[in-house]
Amino acid sequence: GKGFLQVGALQSMTPVNHTDVHEFILLGLTTRRDLQVPLFMAFLAMYMVTLLGNFGIIVLIRTDLHLHTPMYYFLSHLAFVDICYSSIILPKMLVQILTVEKIISFSGCAAQLCFFVIFGVTECLLLAVMAYDRYVAICKPLLYPTIMCGWMCWWLVAGSYAVGVFHAVTHTTFIFTFSFCRSNLINHYFCDIAPLLALSCSNTHTYEVHHDHHLISYAYILPAVLRIHSKEGRRKAFSTCTSHLMVVTMFYGAILFMYLRPSSTFALDENKTATLFYTIMTPTLNPLVYSLRNREVKAALMRAFPPKTWFLQVKL
Repeated sequence: GKGFLQVGALQSMTPVNHTDVHEFILLGLTTRRDLQVPLFMAFLAMYMVTLLGNFGIIVLIRTDLHLHTPMYYFLSHLAFVDICYSSIILPKMLVQILTVEKIISFSGCAAQLCFFVIFGVTECLLLAVMAYDRYVAICKPLLYPTIMCGWMCWWLVAGSYAVGVFHAVTHTTFIFTFSFCRSNLINHYFCDIAPLLALSCSNTHTYEVHHDHHLISYAYILPAVLRIHSKEGRRKAFSTCTSHLMVVTMFYGAILFMYLRPSSTFALDENKTATLFYTIMTPTLNPLVYSLRNREVKAALMRAFPPKTWFLQVKL
């Protein structure tokens, strides 16, 4: 009863036939009432930072001509996906934290899962595209303008969204054809794949969640960077990859923790904790990582908001 709810509570509920399920009840993060207001304030602050930070990144990239390059074109779409990714989960979550009945309709749950997978897969693929962009820039600098031309960048981004939509429709259709006969209580704060599968009485062993891994791009980048003879060249190359590596580590650390564990050690409460990192923390931290760890973005911010204007604004 303290803190996170136990999975055993789900298994003791009265069975519900699939045809009788018209809504689900989200159990959320915790049942402790003393934590509701602090959690609401914390997640509201994180959501505001996510919106302001990512919108700021998009506006800065679109208005500063120095940032009209393939890498920042991809980054602007990553920021847009982060906004959508958070907006699918956090507004509903904030409402449910302060309400007694945490109900979501059957169709609403399917829609939330569908859009969650769309933007989750798209984010994975955009990070892969950004990793490939850095690989070409460092390993094949002379061919970079030819390979990463305008139409190629457009197709890479469009392909990421298209694969995300296909992936989402396939997985959502597949999951919601299962029979939900154990309960209609979802031990999570949104309609995620794992807790929905935990409610199903159908055979789900053949269902596998596949994630696109792009870390192999960095396996090629690192040796190429180390082969650069000049110390200044190595420093510049590492500076262009540091932000990407930090974001990739944050995003995939939680995913690998969730999906590469043995099934015997898998617990939905641990799943909820890990999911917080890549559904809420990563979209919040991405703009901070890319602005604080990237010299070009910091230079663009200085051009947009010169220190002299700061002094004048404070003085006024």
